[in-house]
Amino acid sequence: MTLNQDMSTPLAADIAAIAAIGAVPTILQLMSRITGLRFACVARVTSESWTACAVLDQIDFGMKAGDQLQLDTTLCNEVRIGGGAIAIDHASVDPHFSGHITPRLYGFESYVSLPLYRANGDYFGTLCALDPKPAKVADPHTLGTLTLLADLISQQLEGESRWGASEAALLDARATAELREQFIAVLGHDLRTPLGSIIGGTDILLRKPLDEQTRFTVERMRRSGYRIAALVDDVLDFARGRMGGGIPLNLKATDALAADFEHVVAELRGAFPLRAIDSLIDIQAIIFCDRVRLAQLLSNLLTNALVHGAPERPVTLTALAADDVLRVEISNGGAAIAPELIARLFQPYWRGAAENAPAGLGLGLYIAAEIARCHGGALAVSSNDALTTFRFTLPLKT
Repeated sequence: MTLNQDMSTPLAADIAAIAAIGAVPTILQLMSRITGLRFACVARVTSESWTACAVLDQIDFGMKAGDQLQLDTTLCNEVRIGGGAIAIDHASVDPHFSGHITPRLYGFESYVSLPLYRANGDYFGTLCALDPKPAKVADPHTLGTLTLLADLISQQLEGESRWGASEAALLDARATAELREQFIAVLGHDLRTPLGSIIGGTDILLRKPLDEQTRFTVERMRRSGYRIAALVDDVLDFARGRMGGGIPLNLKATDALAADFEHVVAELRGAFPLRAIDSLIDIQAIIFCDRVRLAQLLSNLLTNALVHGAPERPVTLTALAADDVLRVEISNGGAAIAPELIARLFQPYWRGAAENAPAGLGLGLYIAAEIARCHGGALAVSSNDALTTFRFTLPLKT
């Protein structure tokens, strides 16, 4: 691998144009989760150079935005010349690529690369991904979905470069952002069907006699399927919130919210077996709410506290209904959150800087805040050197 960070001004502008597209990190994560490939990248490819503009690296490939590869060693150059996508499931046994130098040079077995174009039709580069392990990426359904992701970046390139040029350009950018969110909603909906098949298939397999290793693998597939399903739900909730309709609620009077909260705590104790959760849940009132959504709010807040809190300190939960108000407080120890960061906590796609943060989409706190807002409640946060506390309050209707 040859890396070179001596970038010309036009090349720096191209990298900045990709960085300005807020959806790119999410697109790279979606690409990785759809394909199973753990390295994904947006690359600027010219007749003379290959340059990384945005990178998702989960295999320590050792590349970041601005790094370059020798052009003639890349398959992205073949995409530039041919104008079509390249997809490889298993390079070492592939009839065309088993003897090709590129898979051996960069140590990958599975690979996919799709062309990106500017709005005027000029070639920009590629949306590409690879992994040292084989993976099924060449089927038409997967390539069709990845093509939609590449098209989304292509559509955004021109809009991002014109932001601020005039009022008309700003309106165009807003319209494009709405189309992007509509696309995300459609994509999330379309992913539900194959995900349902995968999860249903693992449920059937787990009912059959399996050896220990096979059962472990199937259970891992099942957990991964549910994790992706949760991510899809987050994306759909985000799209609904940003498109003006708000997160939909199924409001009913219930006396079972305490049991729902206890279930959330039990699930997270299982997911974080090394962490302590001290809980006090006393909700004896009838609550008019969407109990599933409030359980989701609690799960998002507790998960955030478990991920970002000091591991040696317990996370505390208090949920009480008194004086016509439902009050939920989640606290964790650890370093205080800087005031300038608190203002960003409820923004979408923002995950903070915890080293042990999962590779999520950064939508958990945003969705929790939207659930609170749609219920007519409030979600606030305070932080000092002793504790960080999230407080949800909901006036109870009488």
